Amino acid sequence: MSDNNRDNDKTILITGGTSGIGKSLVIECMSKGEQVIACGRSQDKLDQLAKELPGVMTLCFDITDKTAIAKAIPNELTIDWAILNAGDCEYVKDVMNFDTALFERVIKVNLLAPAYLAEALIPKINTGGRLAFVSSSVTNLPFPQAEAYGASKAGLDYFAKSLAIDLKPHNIGVSLIHPGFVETPLTASNSFKMPMIINSDDAAKRIREGLCRGQSLIAFPRRFIFIIRLLKLLPEKLWQSFFNKDKA
Repeated sequence: MSDNNRDNDKTILITGGTSGIGKSLVIECMSKGEQVIACGRSQDKLDQLAKELPGVMTLCFDITDKTAIAKAIPNELTIDWAILNAGDCEYVKDVMNFDTALFERVIKVNLLAPAYLAEALIPKINTGGRLAFVSSSVTNLPFPQAEAYGASKAGLDYFAKSLAIDLKPHNIGVSLIHPGFVETPLTASNSFKMPMIINSDDAAKRIREGLCRGQSLIAFPRRFIFIIRLLKLLPEKLWQSFFNKDKA
């Protein structure tokens, strides 16, 4: 699919559309003349978004609630792209008191919710359309305290790759998005250094460009991804010793 800034026939649904990468995607796609449906769980935030961006359509629902999703999405809706961007991150701070409630929350938001959305949205995607999942570059390597987040995104990767095989005969493409560190309200709470971090507007541009090209994997920034993939080749013992050197 070629990029065309005058192509205003495309209808794009974006979850998590009121902040971070999602809001930047809404702005980026609307700037290209595309019809955008911004989804979120806060009606107040959606109303504010509609004031800021005249012409945006909005849908309010909780992505972890199958019933709410079914009620919110109109039967007659048809879309060209569905960008499933909404997600969450919680770290396991005390592994000796492992919190399964935390684990369940993260898995539900980052893995089960995209499955709920896929169930509702796949029949709405036009022939030649695309389903995109915002995952994470964290799936390349195991990181400390990321048991829940990493597992949820690794599961999402497999889900997306498997869907890509089964949706191809229906002429629906699937894109898996692997951002590095991006400045968002979610990453603002991180207490560790985030190398090569980019802003959400930059991330949105890269995502849209990749979707326009029909890329199955959209990973950025390139230098960060290259380093991560290179480090992935190191023996596991080296990784463990690196992360545990301050605990010795």
